[in-house]
Amino acid sequence: MGRYKTGEKLPSEIELADMCGVNRNTLRQAIGELAAQEMLQKVKGLGTFVTASEPVALKHKLNRISSFSQELHQAGIRENTRLLGKGYETPLKHVTQSLALNPDNMVIAIRRLRTGDDVPLIYEETYLPVDLFDGILEMDLTGSLYKIFTENFSIALARCEQTIKAVSLNKKVAALLGIKTNAAALYMESVTYNDRNIPVEVLCCYFRGDKYAFEVELGQYHLTQ
Repeated sequence: MGRYKTGEKLPSEIELADMCGVNRNTLRQAIGELAAQEMLQKVKGLGTFVTASEPVALKHKLNRISSFSQELHQAGIRENTRLLGKGYETPLKHVTQSLALNPDNMVIAIRRLRTGDDVPLIYEETYLPVDLFDGILEMDLTGSLYKIFTENFSIALARCEQTIKAVSLNKKVAALLGIKTNAAALYMESVTYNDRNIPVEVLCCYFRGDKYAFEVELGQYHLTQ
């Protein structure tokens, strides 16, 4: 993509296969996938046309605490959240440590699927200290949790530590995101602190690798001695 402009007709399958050095079956599969992504349109009797340029990845900015709802609103995309599960759980060791809890403490666990224009984009797991969020499980959890933290629990979100890595999706998460098992994704684990430097949330997110890009602004370079 990029060689042909929106609305332009592509060469025939035979010509494209020769240009790309692949057989026609491989080429047809590629065209089918691009058509499914609404980048190409096959018109019977006329040929295949470019309907969109290469899709623009959503950008998750790392220079501030932001919500998925805000990001999609700024991109002009309709947001929706599907609640997959909620309740009390015994957390994994790294969650216990990140929230500075005792080994026998339970946490509130919330699992959600975030979509934009009905396309699955993020699978997320949120873990919260029980004593800070009493009653949250009775609330509507399909909107911004950060708005609930701020408005209903008067928690000021002061800072966030994030770890990001590339992963291959397991069967469960891939199915939720509507892509193939072992597809590439971005995994982000965040620990958010309040204005008293107390950890209030551990958030584990799987971002679709074909839909998301992370953006960070860096400060001035200084030569170190």
